[in-house]
Amino acid sequence: MLHITNSANSELRGRVQEDTFSCRLLCDLFTICIFLFRGLSASNHRNREDSWFKSLFVRKVDPRKDAHSHLLTKNEESNLYKIQFHNVKPECLDAYNQLCEETLPSIHNDKYYPCELVGTWNTWYGEQDQAVHMWRYRGGYPALTEVMSKLRQNEEFMKYREERGKMLLSRRNQLLLEFSFWNEPIPRPGPNIYELRSYQLRPGTMIEWGNYWARAIGYRQHNSEAVGGFFSQIGNLYMVHHLWAYKDLEAREATRNAAWQHEGWDEVVYYTVPLIQHMDSRIMIPMKASPLQ
Repeated sequence: MLHITNSANSELRGRVQEDTFSCRLLCDLFTICIFLFRGLSASNHRNREDSWFKSLFVRKVDPRKDAHSHLLTKNEESNLYKIQFHNVKPECLDAYNQLCEETLPSIHNDKYYPCELVGTWNTWYGEQDQAVHMWRYRGGYPALTEVMSKLRQNEEFMKYREERGKMLLSRRNQLLLEFSFWNEPIPRPGPNIYELRSYQLRPGTMIEWGNYWARAIGYRQHNSEAVGGFFSQIGNLYMVHHLWAYKDLEAREATRNAAWQHEGWDEVVYYTVPLIQHMDSRIMIPMKASPLQ
């Protein structure tokens, strides 16, 4: 009798242990299922949220369908621009400015040359003892070629180049196209200061930059500060230049701060900053001969 009782107790304990193990296993499996379900749900929710949020700000353009120069410019009337950076010997700056003021307006005003002087400046803050010139060629590369050919036959211009060369430490230039969503630079009365903000973008991001700024420019036109927006074709590639005009440095600060009061400006800044490899800013004073005063 005792033997039967002990045997029954052992069997009962075994069943209890098996049932306990089964319950624990089921609980563990249930917990894992809940964890996986929550993870997938959260992931799907984030993906849907990100997709919805990004759709508010990103107009998708496939950069492989066409060249940047066709997607971002006014194709029917695209102008070619040349920007020149001249680093002048400090002791020659006044003589250099006088030489430019005597020579450049004659080219600008002569209809024989299919080009216009957009603006000419000295850098005030940024690189010192520097001059910046911007020219517009209506008709693109053929107009540029025509102007260069005709200037080689211009004795006054060739003398200007010779004298200028004695005053410079270095010089460089870029050929640019204008963004379609910026206004074309036109002469304006002064006095103004000008800011040239230059952005070296990461390769492959020019279309994305254009998509954001096509909307952002609306936040920066309330004081007519937007002068022109350009991107490089020859020279440093994936380079963007934005040109702004302000009455003075105080007006610049107030105008830039006011942009943050417009809903959407913060998102534009947030999404465009990662596209930039390097950026710098020049505050410039127009020369007397500059159409942009």
